[in-house]
Amino acid sequence: MTNRRIPTYRAPHGFTLIEMMLAIGVLALILTMLASSFSTIAHSKVHAEGRLMVDREGRSLLWQMTKELRNAVQTPYAASKVALFGNGRMGNGAPIDTITLSTFSGGHRRAFTGMTPETIVTYNLTPNPDQPGWYLLQRSQQSGLLTSSAALQTTVLADNVLSLHIRYFDGQKWGESWDSSSLPTGRQLPVAAALQIQMAAPGGHVMDFATQVTVPMAIQEW
Repeated sequence: MTNRRIPTYRAPHGFTLIEMMLAIGVLALILTMLASSFSTIAHSKVHAEGRLMVDREGRSLLWQMTKELRNAVQTPYAASKVALFGNGRMGNGAPIDTITLSTFSGGHRRAFTGMTPETIVTYNLTPNPDQPGWYLLQRSQQSGLLTSSAALQTTVLADNVLSLHIRYFDGQKWGESWDSSSLPTGRQLPVAAALQIQMAAPGGHVMDFATQVTVPMAIQEW
């Protein structure tokens, strides 16, 4: 009689508790690394976009101040209030200068004739109440053709300024301040001015912007 073996059925083995815990731990480690990488990339993108915005803002501020300095009023053929007052001062160990000037430029707008009515413009810094160490850059504008009671318009141009430094060149040397009222007629404007602005950017970065401006109407033959 032939003996026939009856095959035995073995149930498939599952994962042990230790194997499952190891697998979950490795998966959690991989997910943590991925999340950290995505977070770093997202923060870098936000900071890069923020620094780009600050770069555009700083360049725009220099452009506007340069334009108004170049249009500073000193003309022998029309009655005008020749005025340029630069006051150098310090705050938190950094320069926070103030400048007031008479200009034909009304800011970003340009008249069809190339010149707008004479305007008295002031740039000054005031502390930012929401961020210690930062300053608000304010631009105040008033018509130089009207009486002193004319309405003063003030606009905040930036809220993340760290310093504003302006120097003036009289043709021989650079100075930290300027007072046109103490100078003779025809020599009341500086030949050139140097502007330097520091602005706070995301991530604790500090961005510097600087330029030198020549003043075309500085020297007039009377």
